Amino acid sequence: MFQLKLSPLRFPTLHRPGSSYRHFISAYYIKPTCIIRRKMSSVSQLKKDYPWVSNPLIIAAPMRVFTGPALAQAVSSAGGLGFIGPGLKPESTATDLASLGEKGEEVGVGFQLWNGDLAKAVEVVGEYKPCACWLFAPLNGQKDIDLWSAKLRAAHPGIKIWLQIGTVTEALAAATSSQPPDVLVVQGTEAGGHGRTSDGASWTTLLPEIEDTFSAKGLPQIPLVAAGGISDARGIAAALSVGASGAAIGTRFLASTEARIAKGYQNAVLEASEGGKNTVRTHLYNHLRGTYGWPEEQWAPRALKNKSWEEHEAGVPFEELRGKHEDALRKGDAAWGKETGRTATYAGEGVGLVRTVKSAKDIVVEERQKAREILRRMAGEFGDER
Repeated sequence: MFQLKLSPLRFPTLHRPGSSYRHFISAYYIKPTCIIRRKMSSVSQLKKDYPWVSNPLIIAAPMRVFTGPALAQAVSSAGGLGFIGPGLKPESTATDLASLGEKGEEVGVGFQLWNGDLAKAVEVVGEYKPCACWLFAPLNGQKDIDLWSAKLRAAHPGIKIWLQIGTVTEALAAATSSQPPDVLVVQGTEAGGHGRTSDGASWTTLLPEIEDTFSAKGLPQIPLVAAGGISDARGIAAALSVGASGAAIGTRFLASTEARIAKGYQNAVLEASEGGKNTVRTHLYNHLRGTYGWPEEQWAPRALKNKSWEEHEAGVPFEELRGKHEDALRKGDAAWGKETGRTATYAGEGVGLVRTVKSAKDIVVEERQKAREILRRMAGEFGDER
């Protein structure tokens, strides 16, 4: 068996059962295996599909409203892949893509399926031809996903379908369906916004289990992207080490200059700490805003705790909470904040790592370079087998 020398920037090495820790971290001397070849294939496929990207691949998640065209385009221009989030109205996506002109072909768009407008989505994708569609939250499981995927692919044959999932069961259903996705976004319970209500897991265990399950069943190795609580280069490097081909980031981009976000919301993100303690997964904030209809047994959003949550836990009646929430909305930026804020501040468990506002370009370039440095350092420290 010969040894294969690899560049740490082109292909970060991944740990697998039976390999030593040195094999896991060394990006220089790795015995070629089918697992490594599959991972190289996934990374190469993403580079082929999105030739402007640089590795490690950083993705701006399609946060509803917050991730607009300016943010998505800035991320793609910096060598990442930006997704425009669903808007408040079905026609919002068309408006956002139209504002980018030809540059719209280097961004993706996100669609929330349970209340999405498929006909409008098909029209928009066919006209503006974004590079990818990120699908999430079907009302009728894989049946809805297959329908959306087929219609979108027919409208734009070059489109790539990204599917967000949070369980092994969902991943298997997608991989064995009539419309398997081009990329699986493995969202861990660390994520802000809507995620699995009660049956999810951290991506640190979920992603490798999905890959192992696919391998055991002889299924094609669909590229896997980690999502949830990843706020900086350390999270990106960790995602690569468990088998991800890229890292999707949400909360960190809330503190970007291009985010469509209220100053009060952004300040609440910057001031937050201990995401595991100070965030909660609940439908309370949906209901306070009058948002109903989510398949609540499957998905619930993670948000920063504030006065509404504190009083809810203390037993204050919902109608009273709703009245106070409506009053808070009239106060502008004062509606957010831990001590007196009352409205939704969706954020992931990595929120305590977000301390500064930067341009999306700087976030992508700096964190990508730092992730490379982490991988180089670890390769140097653990690469010698002696």
